[in-house]
Amino acid sequence: MSRKGFFVLAAVMERIEGTVSSSDAEVRRGYSPTEHLQGIVERVTYHAEDSGYTVARLKVLSAHDLITIVGSFPDIHAGQTLRLTGYYREHAKYGQQFQVVSAQETKPATLTGLEKYLGSGLIKGIGPVIAKRIVKHFGLDTLEIIEQSCSRLIEVPGIGERRVAMIERAWAAQKAIKEVMLFLRGHDVSTTYAVKIYKAYGDQAIEIVSKNPYQLATDIYGIGVRRFGAHEIPPKWRRG
Repeated sequence: MSRKGFFVLAAVMERIEGTVSSSDAEVRRGYSPTEHLQGIVERVTYHAEDSGYTVARLKVLSAHDLITIVGSFPDIHAGQTLRLTGYYREHAKYGQQFQVVSAQETKPATLTGLEKYLGSGLIKGIGPVIAKRIVKHFGLDTLEIIEQSCSRLIEVPGIGERRVAMIERAWAAQKAIKEVMLFLRGHDVSTTYAVKIYKAYGDQAIEIVSKNPYQLATDIYGIGVRRFGAHEIPPKWRRG
């Protein structure tokens, strides 16, 4: 993205009053997202495809009970290892929850974690049985093999060329989602809006946002250009 594009994107991402997410609003009211959690998604209780709004249960090594996490995720599955930043809040009906402000996925560090991750339905063509076979064959190098030498999956009993091709396409799609989210988060776009942008533009999100950030104001509900602050845009790009 050009320097001009960066400043335009920063300006476009100003929220319209009354349409901010609950987590954004609470941060503005004084909640400080300084708590950090890392754990494995045990199960996904609810996930809205259109907005990414998610309620899930996280298994944290230092906690005896599962922790309820709430936030926006473009895609989330049981078995994923997540590093989260956010804050705890008390829900009137459901009790304590961890409101996620930002999330980063990390690679599973154990064989069991790998099996659960791959067998969760995240990658089309891999179910629990196939996941177990793949991890048994490649061990902790499994994800590196899929990423760099996916054709080697043919070595695993029960996996043919057709399934290898399916897995390779599904893995590429997941990679594209992560790249888009990293790009948007790198430009200080909140997770909530990053999910909306990805849902609207898919794999073309980086290209569209880089070329014409103003398009966000037209296409994405809740994003608008209200003003351009003097500190946001260099003098040669200011209007008037």
